Amino acid sequence: MRLSEDERKAVVAYRLTRAKETIQEVSILFENNLWRVSANRLYYACFYATTALLINDGYETHTHSGVKTLLNLHYISKNKIDKSFGKMYQQLFNLRQDGDYGDWFEVGEDDVVFRLEPAEKFIETIENLIN
Repeated sequence: MRLSEDERKAVVAYRLTRAKETIQEVSILFENNLWRVSANRLYYACFYATTALLINDGYETHTHSGVKTLLNLHYISKNKIDKSFGKMYQQLFNLRQDGDYGDWFEVGEDDVVFRLEPAEKFIETIENLIN
């Protein structure tokens, strides 16, 4: 589906706002020891920011794997985004998958707390690329 320039800008702004709101939710989840949900929200905050970047630059995909692939292809491999963020995104993707769909898979504090700051920096990096 082709978006007009105004529609594209609106979607990009919406996704960035959603990324920032979602990352703010994580602190509340941390306070309540909700680690599995924290992993989910960390991933989705980064996902929303990444899709904002892709839409901004004219790339389309309809799957989470497609988002990962395009992030690596157009930004990580071309050093527009640091490789450490690509690795973090992959880890959050895996943690979210395991936490959401893995039977008896437990996500603990040690799995998520150290990922908050890098996720925030990732979103900031994407916002800077868009602006």
